[in-house]
Amino acid sequence: MFTRLARREDAGHIACIYNQVIEERSATFETEHRSLESILDWMEKAMPVVVVEADQAIAGFSACFPYRPRPCYQGVAEFCIYVQKEWRRQGAGTLALERLLTEAEQAGMWKMVARVFPENIAGLRLLERLGFRVVGTYQRHARLDDEWRDVHILEYLLSNARNGLTRPE
Repeated sequence: MFTRLARREDAGHIACIYNQVIEERSATFETEHRSLESILDWMEKAMPVVVVEADQAIAGFSACFPYRPRPCYQGVAEFCIYVQKEWRRQGAGTLALERLLTEAEQAGMWKMVARVFPENIAGLRLLERLGFRVVGTYQRHARLDDEWRDVHILEYLLSNARNGLTRPE
């Protein structure tokens, strides 16, 4: 397995993985399948999108997006990470997130944040293993299939913040 930045031709694979996660109802509030066109649009807004390639297939992906539009949050990114069912618990998630953290820092980010369902134990363990910390819980954050769902809020300070910098030199 190896990581690389996503290309336009990866959008179909990314859509398949994301649609699989939507069906599972385990890691996103989305309920409608994503089309190829919507993923291409989404990829243009992301900064960056990383894929994990294994056996000449896309095993997973990660991406980050601006957290909020206000200038004070310019260096904060919200991210997602999803792995195809067949490739889970084989290191693809770790590879995708490690590469995303490197790319985000090089892009000038100083903080990464995520919201994770409390039931997503594997996802929470991955994030905590890589140094993320739970900073709270949003109770009844949103409804999924007519049920209220909580999410844990996690954060990670990139070395730009840990070293007291607000922008990379």
